Amino acid sequence: MSKHNIQVGVLTLGMVATNCYFIFDADNTDENGKKHAIVFDPADAGERIYDELSKNDIVVDLILLTHGHFDHIMGIPELKELTGAKVGCYEKEAAICSDPHLNLSVSFGSNFGVKPDITYKDGDVIEAAGLSCKLIATPGHTSGGCCYHFEDDNVLISGDTLFEESVGRTDFPTSSTSELVRSIREKLFILPDETIVYPGHGEMTSIGHEKEYNPYA
Repeated sequence: MSKHNIQVGVLTLGMVATNCYFIFDADNTDENGKKHAIVFDPADAGERIYDELSKNDIVVDLILLTHGHFDHIMGIPELKELTGAKVGCYEKEAAICSDPHLNLSVSFGSNFGVKPDITYKDGDVIEAAGLSCKLIATPGHTSGGCCYHFEDDNVLISGDTLFEESVGRTDFPTSSTSELVRSIREKLFILPDETIVYPGHGEMTSIGHEKEYNPYA
């Protein structure tokens, strides 16, 4: 049973409708009455994310990345500057975040890269904003792609690994179809069926639904 009143908010941003999630415990406020959140994949609108959260009295404690593609990271400089929050990712993805060719920003006319402040290993438990999640390495969409599992709350931030009845593309640099399928079957489909999946694009789903209806995995 979760000890949190966990809330998952989403802002869908940018040219490819990327889901930026912010997760917080609605019952946990600081002495100023503000709630504290972890932000995932701040797309390309750091200032807008900051403004939306600020007007709802939400403070950003940490920014986490599921992978380093441009549409998931371009809001980082603004959001970091406005909040002072550090940026973390799976250790095998750091190079993709900082390389404009690997993160695909060059393909869209930008020479963009970011250097994460913190890197984590597969299985690391990350604690921030009064919450706790585990990093699950799920290579395939990129070589260092990962998901974040809030075990007590049955919440999975899946990035571009797993979508509603679909999976992430594997025609990009460092992608691998066989790795992606293995990641989903061996790392995600072992989670409880009731786990709610919040993907990088599209609508939320559940592990149980995807085990039954996902034609790719």
